[in-house]
Amino acid sequence: MNLAGISFRDLEYVVAVATEQSFVKAARQCAVSQPSLSAQVQKVEQWLGVRIFERTSRKVIVTEAGRAFVKHAGRVLAEARQLRAAVPSPDQPFGVELRLSAISTLGPYLFPRLLGSLRTAYPGLRFMLGEGMTEQLLADLLAGELDGILISPPFDESGVVTSPLFNEPFLLACPETRAFAASPEDVWTTLPGDERLLLETGHCLRHQALDMCATPSASNRQGTSLETLKYMVAAGEGCTIVPALAAREVENLRYVELRGERFSRTIALAWRASDPRRAYFEALAMNIRDSAGSILPGVSPIAP
Repeated sequence: MNLAGISFRDLEYVVAVATEQSFVKAARQCAVSQPSLSAQVQKVEQWLGVRIFERTSRKVIVTEAGRAFVKHAGRVLAEARQLRAAVPSPDQPFGVELRLSAISTLGPYLFPRLLGSLRTAYPGLRFMLGEGMTEQLLADLLAGELDGILISPPFDESGVVTSPLFNEPFLLACPETRAFAASPEDVWTTLPGDERLLLETGHCLRHQALDMCATPSASNRQGTSLETLKYMVAAGEGCTIVPALAAREVENLRYVELRGERFSRTIALAWRASDPRRAYFEALAMNIRDSAGSILPGVSPIAP
């Protein structure tokens, strides 16, 4: 069916006449002259090929065929009004929903702390939160399935803009009874491969942990999550690297501070370079930075 020549305004005229049962009242409601409104309604009837209204000297009656058309026209107009609501505005920069995901070694520990301040800053915005590995998050972002991601650079991907948020230190997690003959930094960098517990391949934290080693051979001792690694450590299986936000108490496990910039990671907000909402994402990054110092223990916000 060719819709050329039929506008939302024409449908508004039809619905107004059906509601008011009067061309005069409908014209007044639509702020248009009665002859203009009548002409547009006739145009719709001609396009449709049936009479929508039965005109009498006393009132306007909606025909049988017209009732079905008016009902659907009302639905079309209701949906059309949602089009503007779905477009971001300065008052609602991300519309009604923001799809935000983080790397899995960050999301479960960051989002519970951060969500309250985000809701205060963006009232009415629904946050759809998730987590995953770096490669998949980048793929989902570029495919338009995510609006933004919280990630740890560097990564090799064009078409993505990042805004650094904060530096998060790493801690050495070791069995509570373990004694050190050297500094904690030296312990990790020289730890034998069979005592070095790592996340499985695909986690950026695995590569970061190996980069801090003097002998960066891949360990055959690995776990699927940070929580799994913690319990392996508590059972005396070895040591691992844990980001500061993930350092929760586990029986028979202790955390030891690692000194130096080498033993930390940068967390950044990333979005598509083609996304026209750059100013909104930069404001979101600023909001997270401002919150980080007070609600995220141990991290250091990065000045923009």
